[in-house]
Amino acid sequence: MSEPLLEIWNLTASYGRAQVLFGLTFQLRPGEVLALVGRNGAGKTTTLKAIMGLVPAIAQKASFKGHSLSHLPTYRIARLGLGYVPENRRIFTDLTVEENLETGRKAAGAGRSPWTPERLFRLFPNLAELRGRRGSQMSGGEQQMLAIARTLMGNPDAILLDEPSEGIAPVIVQMMAEAIRAMKAEGVAVLLSEQNWAFAAGISDRAMVIERGEMRFEGPMAELIADERLRTETLGV
Repeated sequence: MSEPLLEIWNLTASYGRAQVLFGLTFQLRPGEVLALVGRNGAGKTTTLKAIMGLVPAIAQKASFKGHSLSHLPTYRIARLGLGYVPENRRIFTDLTVEENLETGRKAAGAGRSPWTPERLFRLFPNLAELRGRRGSQMSGGEQQMLAIARTLMGNPDAILLDEPSEGIAPVIVQMMAEAIRAMKAEGVAVLLSEQNWAFAAGISDRAMVIERGEMRFEGPMAELIADERLRTETLGV
């Protein structure tokens, strides 16, 4: 088994006096898709933000590729090779598709095939047709594809994806699934925060269930699929 890229031990996070996460522990390995699932408000987005240094958090250990993430600013965490696609996408709406992609460009590591615009256009054919269109003129699903493609232009070793299927058409959701499988094939690890159970179950190797900021389950996705009682109690599915 390969060494973990991302290691999180006993992660806690708070907003002011309100504690949101309670001692989360998990690992993410190269080429693995790990789904973080739970009801709305369970703490999924906060988990991703805590890893990226966007909310106050404390961990017994938080490391990426052997580098401690504690007290690092977000831009330095990103430069280590940890990509992040937030729930609200945050593309540059006044820039074209091609210009947005260029803002994310970063050289690939040794021995890696770099993600290029043309390669990403093959992965997301819709973007190829829109390469000259400004972000403000794109649908929500198109913006989501662009947000993921722009992150891949940074040639990350792992990506944190926050609710990529939310509010987009089923045909775009299917494209998202294919894109995640392509990342996996390239050895890119994915930590996926997702409420869409069918989407998460179809592409993930392992799963974590969070309920009110605490871990209720961590293990192979197949085990969670088989545990109807746990899914009903924590996910309502």
